[in-house]
Amino acid sequence: MTVQTDTAPPDDPRPVPGPEAAEVPRADPGTPAPAPRTRRRRLRRILTRTAIVLTALVLLAAGSLAGYAYWTVQRSLPQLSGSTSLPGLRGEARIVRDASGIPQIYADNAHDLFMAEGYAQAQDRFWQMDTQRHVTAGRLAEMFGPSQVQTDKVARTFGWYRVAEQEVTMLSEQTQANLRAFSDGVNAYLARNRGAELSVEYPVLGFVSGDYRPEPWTPADSVSWLKTMAWNLNTGMIDQFQQAMLAARLPDGTADELFPGYDFQRWSPIVPDRAPAPAPASAPAPASAPASASATAAPVPGPAAPAAGAAPVVPAAASTALADSAAVRGVLAAVLGPQGIGIGSNSWVVAGSRTTTGKPLLENDPHLTPSLPGIWYQVGLHCTRIGPECPYDVSGFTFAGMPGVVIGHNADISWGFTDLGAADSDLFVEKVSGSSYEHRGEQRPLTVRQEQIKVAGAPPVDLTVRSTLHGPLISDVLKSADEVADDGKEPDVPPRGAQEDYAVAMQWTALDPAPTMDALFALDRAKDWNEFRAAAEVFASPVQNMIYADTAGNIGYQTPGRIPVRKAGDSRHPVPGWTGAYDWTGYLPFDQLPTSFNPPEGYIVTANNAVVGPGYPHLIGSSWGTGYRSQRIAQLIEQGGKLDVAAMERITQDSWNGNAATLVPRLLQVEVGAEAKPAQDLLRDWDFTQGADSAPAAYFNTVWRELLKSAFTDRLSRAGVKGYAYPDGGGRWFDVVRGLLDEPDSIWWTSATDPSVHGRDAMLRQAMERAAADLRSRLGDEPRKWRWGALHTLTLENPTLGTGGPAPLQWLLNAEPVGVGGGTDSVLANGWDPQKGFEVIWVPSMRMVVDLADFERSRWINLTGASGHAGADTYTDQTGLWAKGGSLPWPYGAAAVEAAARDRLRLTP
Repeated sequence: MTVQTDTAPPDDPRPVPGPEAAEVPRADPGTPAPAPRTRRRRLRRILTRTAIVLTALVLLAAGSLAGYAYWTVQRSLPQLSGSTSLPGLRGEARIVRDASGIPQIYADNAHDLFMAEGYAQAQDRFWQMDTQRHVTAGRLAEMFGPSQVQTDKVARTFGWYRVAEQEVTMLSEQTQANLRAFSDGVNAYLARNRGAELSVEYPVLGFVSGDYRPEPWTPADSVSWLKTMAWNLNTGMIDQFQQAMLAARLPDGTADELFPGYDFQRWSPIVPDRAPAPAPASAPAPASAPASASATAAPVPGPAAPAAGAAPVVPAAASTALADSAAVRGVLAAVLGPQGIGIGSNSWVVAGSRTTTGKPLLENDPHLTPSLPGIWYQVGLHCTRIGPECPYDVSGFTFAGMPGVVIGHNADISWGFTDLGAADSDLFVEKVSGSSYEHRGEQRPLTVRQEQIKVAGAPPVDLTVRSTLHGPLISDVLKSADEVADDGKEPDVPPRGAQEDYAVAMQWTALDPAPTMDALFALDRAKDWNEFRAAAEVFASPVQNMIYADTAGNIGYQTPGRIPVRKAGDSRHPVPGWTGAYDWTGYLPFDQLPTSFNPPEGYIVTANNAVVGPGYPHLIGSSWGTGYRSQRIAQLIEQGGKLDVAAMERITQDSWNGNAATLVPRLLQVEVGAEAKPAQDLLRDWDFTQGADSAPAAYFNTVWRELLKSAFTDRLSRAGVKGYAYPDGGGRWFDVVRGLLDEPDSIWWTSATDPSVHGRDAMLRQAMERAAADLRSRLGDEPRKWRWGALHTLTLENPTLGTGGPAPLQWLLNAEPVGVGGGTDSVLANGWDPQKGFEVIWVPSMRMVVDLADFERSRWINLTGASGHAGADTYTDQTGLWAKGGSLPWPYGAAAVEAAARDRLRLTP
């Protein structure tokens, strides 16, 4: 999340004496003027003394500033040891932290356990929690001023926080109690701390928003972050925007070459087409099933469905509305980071038949936008006596601001998540006329609500949100973005002309309230496969792949979530909303979602690959990633013999580039100029791995970037295609180029800027020569000394004042760049965008390997550290180890936790 402030505060908030504070010496009119030499000596003395005084003042001011900064930073560090009272506790609770600052929390009852978790999270991460809830609520402008009005307009249009408030009322009584207890713990910390005591950012924020003071935490603040995560993982909408843009701008059929689809001949789906193995009997009822999640609504009579496989017909006149809607992504990306098919995750689980212990091993590393502090918070939650009143003994990763554990293990099972690429949203092009819209031949009134956005340092902004039965009109929100004045005032909506009677509504399962939070607590308590699946049945959004292992030796996979049933369409293209032909009729029943239990292969891999094969009877997803990572992981598992934790961790660091394996043989067949020849020679004995010290990886990836620009970006730009449809360089583009290698005269091999470059070999030659010249200017004239890590760097930044605050604060809040290996669609998936450079834009945000034979052998690592305080020694302490592919011991049992303890805080009523 990157937030720009509108006012850069001074380095020191205290007043500095101005010129009027010092008197200028005045000559006495009765005194004779001194001789020239005397005047020069006096002038030298005056200048010398002035220089001494000024130097002393500068040093004093610098010392005062440094002292003030040190004092401010130290004030933000929380009490980690000793004892403190926590009003509202029913008994005592303990927070035990190890040398990495990771809290293990102990309490006698669930209320105290989650209250203590709220207190611990507020101690470590409250600034992050506060800004995140303002993102989801559309209230960033209250903190950061007019620059965030557009971000707030987008969030308010989607209504993420409104949906979260509705979801809180749908949750079970126990879940609501846990959320209230967590909120009470956060608020107890707020009650006794303010300003710099909460975090070093708050005193600086005061220069922008004046008297800003955080509001009390609420259950909806916790629940709402699920909506933001669902947005970040929504890849189907990206496909729809890109398909629409390319189809409108390119010759007929040309766009299809840029969407080759999932190659089932080369890559296996997660769940092969076979009858599932029988699961244990006596599955319990769902934890708290959503009313419509397990039943498909009766079809509504309407027009005949479009022909199977036919792309929806959307008028060309709707292209303006689609472009306005696509701009929404850019606004949110500036705050939340990029979306993309490449942003997904790895997870795999291996049965005991393939391990050294005879028990399963489970790995998970979600790929998300990097930030400082990181998105994950490591925690252990332990009831001192397990029973109905306190059933939790769980450890793992959660989001800052969210109680419980999202990914991890308890005493019986372990689980992980990856993005599924579900067909869970559609863009409906609507015919709008004034205050109504057309649907199946009738005019229906638009649903209208008014919102007011408060803005720090500026007047409030009024926003009108219009919706159809399909969802909010997202083409409205930024329609006049270029006209928004610097003060953030909302411009008048211009009257619609003949070409502007179309708007775009987004229907998305995340905007349909559901009790997903019930599922997370149910996972934390689950004891077996059936209880795991019961929790998955309630997990509505974001739709994920869920993998499973238990101490009894079972492994499994489950698709959770709400998958829409459509009259027609495959969620790959925007569809006409006025016909009713593409309307949703309900959701797939849970028992028809893909699942796998103890498959004969002895392992399950999910890496954003297809979930099911083309013969599956229901539409689950249409925006699958490729199978490069999943197939490589499967290959390494099958070749690895009996695996242990260390072997699983080695797989996470595999940087093999499947694209290079295809492209390099072609590159080596092309003659290049003398200056590029030494660089080309780097590829001859390359094993296609991309370590940070690799010279061939540096050269190949630079060639790849040049090739994408010359073959695609330049031509798309000439055709008027917007930047969001340019190549992101990921697995889909690997396959686009792979398919074109056997078409040497394709139009894509002719340069749009230099027609003399014509044909495949000419373009490959140009890419290699340009890449060699680029790297000589960047890294020197000796190709064998080039390093991939010198280009491919990760810079962890505080996403708010670390990007928009004064320079000294940015220095304090941000980390130094670190060179890393890996790349897009490698198992070690440190992604980069060829349109911007080689810098890392998404990463394995954490890694874990769980050993179901002995939890104490499990390992975990976070991207940053446990603390969100820049002055803490646990702010970035895990980053170096993470970058090297290392990990930390993961203490679970009481004895292991105690042996690793550094700080112990006792909480009393």
